[in-house]
Amino acid sequence: MKRFVSWLQQQENRMFLWINKRMRRTYLDRFFNMITHLGGATFTVTAALCLSLFGHDSWRLAGMQSCIALAVSHVPVALFKKNYPRLRPYLVLKDTNTYKNPLTDHSFPSGHTTAIFSITIPLFYANAWLGTVLLPVASLVGISRMYLGLHYPSDCLVGCIIGTAAAFGAVVLFT
Repeated sequence: MKRFVSWLQQQENRMFLWINKRMRRTYLDRFFNMITHLGGATFTVTAALCLSLFGHDSWRLAGMQSCIALAVSHVPVALFKKNYPRLRPYLVLKDTNTYKNPLTDHSFPSGHTTAIFSITIPLFYANAWLGTVLLPVASLVGISRMYLGLHYPSDCLVGCIIGTAAAFGAVVLFT
């Protein structure tokens, strides 16, 4: 079992380093520095609250579902970060590319990825066409966290799963 876990960690490190180092381009530096903020608390909470307060009909409902999903999804994120203290990749892997103000709290799971999927899924249910645009954007937020040296792929995958599950739960609650 130890060999399998070690192999998985090696594969994850390889994937992380490919995104963090081999994809490196000046235009991607700017792009990922910008898009990563879409998963931050300021944007996700503001977007969800604005929709729930000022939206009409299905948009208001999507905003309320997003608010619920954001609140619910961050409980397991906080618990995981407390109980499974995983160092961020830039603290573990040599020569990782990072940018201004790298985070120092625990890496697992990605809160930005959790948050963006928490608001994307209710919006997808409100308007499927919009969802086809937002799901790739949400995925790019997860990729940006690796590109910026802040999260491993599994951090982002688990964040996606938690955010999506909380959002599905919120959508089901209102249907």
